[in-house]
Amino acid sequence: MSKFVILSGCSGDGKSTLLAELAKRGFAVAEDPGRRIVKQQLESAGEALPWVNMAAFAHSAIRMALQDLVDAQKRSRLTFFDRGLVDAVAALHHATGEAISSDLIAANRYHEEVFMAPPWHEIYHADPERRHGLESAIAEYERLMNIYPALGYKVRVLPKLAVGQRADYILRHLPQELLR
Repeated sequence: MSKFVILSGCSGDGKSTLLAELAKRGFAVAEDPGRRIVKQQLESAGEALPWVNMAAFAHSAIRMALQDLVDAQKRSRLTFFDRGLVDAVAALHHATGEAISSDLIAANRYHEEVFMAPPWHEIYHADPERRHGLESAIAEYERLMNIYPALGYKVRVLPKLAVGQRADYILRHLPQELLR
């Protein structure tokens, strides 16, 4: 059983806040590769930005997600990921039409259950690292809701609750042996 749990879903729906809550509770976490890449690219005037060169951005996200998995394997304990390899490969597929590499996905599996944060209009906001609107975020969410099950993952949609309650919800729905 994989100890790598994905939090995915709609942009701007509280995944990063939820990840911070899980970290506060002592769990290992891997922050969203996309947000880290955007921050790095903005600081260095790079072009691997989703609004400049989506393919370069997605390729960078794939590399970073793979490195996050390597780093998590070294810890050998439960790790929560704010997005991951599947999200990055899905972004590349959307940007370029490039086929989703089932071999790459199969060789780098996460826990079978993915926690998907749905669109949440009341908390969505753009920022310097998230420039797209809610409509784009919802379209991405819908793509991910199709891609994860097609790759053999079970999707559990997170309820729209306060962050602590969302964290409790995740922990209640994971196998106890994973939490030890």
